[in-house]
Amino acid sequence: MLDALTLDQMRTFVAVAESGSFRAGAAKLLRVQSAVSHSIANLEGQLGVFLFDRSGHRPVLTAEGQTLLTNVRDILLRVDAMRARARGLGEGVELELPLVVDTLFPTVILGKALAEMRVHYPSVAIRVAVEPLGGPLDALLQKRCKIGITVGEHFRDPQIALQALSSVAMVAVVSAEHPLANVSQALAASDLADHLQIVQSDPSPLSEGRDFGVISPQTCRVSNQDMKHALILAGLGWGRLPLWQVDRDLQEKRLVRLATRSLGRDSQVISEAYLAHRSDEPLGPAARALAQALLRLCSAIPS
Repeated sequence: MLDALTLDQMRTFVAVAESGSFRAGAAKLLRVQSAVSHSIANLEGQLGVFLFDRSGHRPVLTAEGQTLLTNVRDILLRVDAMRARARGLGEGVELELPLVVDTLFPTVILGKALAEMRVHYPSVAIRVAVEPLGGPLDALLQKRCKIGITVGEHFRDPQIALQALSSVAMVAVVSAEHPLANVSQALAASDLADHLQIVQSDPSPLSEGRDFGVISPQTCRVSNQDMKHALILAGLGWGRLPLWQVDRDLQEKRLVRLATRSLGRDSQVISEAYLAHRSDEPLGPAARALAQALLRLCSAIPS
């Protein structure tokens, strides 16, 4: 009987589980409630288990239902990915390529990759959004962009396929004129907490209630990395910035690394950058060309 399971039954199961009721699930699927109830009942009969406890006001997933929901979601993701790949095989060249890039990723590499892509697809319009933290993942989940670059391990979703590109070094720095720049002994975390920390804010809801790398109770939150860089240069406070962005400032002594091991060896931590796209959305020819250029350019960066 398991061979008789249909994708429609599985999607109905997921819709009811995520909506919280047969009525809400039916509305989500644009069907009548009786059809949804009948589909779930047939699915339960074929599986030989009850997926929902119907004794209360609302149906509640049984232990078996909770376990099988994970399997069903995995099956649907794989089927959607297969369909996307099949659609992509016959897809024409995109009119526009919307992409989202983590603010920590080197802009020079992105520019070179886009220039390579345009040699082969000069008619494709390009739209680039640069967002921090959960922004790139949110843009892909909301389908505002086709392809993206994320940095770090904090934001993941099973709908988003990732492929490692390169590492990004983050350095804790401060202006050469700031009091922390002239401390002779190693700084403890408590010493840093006595000074204003410049922090990148997240435009997405994915980090709501969470902070990443915030040590000081005194913070100045900014909406973009260039402003963070400018404020640190001005001596307002300290913060982490990508090495590619501050390397010249460090060489010319406008910025200095914080003398602390509380923020990594030599005040530096390494994060991984990933090429990202929805597993259920096919990449067109231009997006694939951009992905190939990024992978090639990043592979040439010394590790």
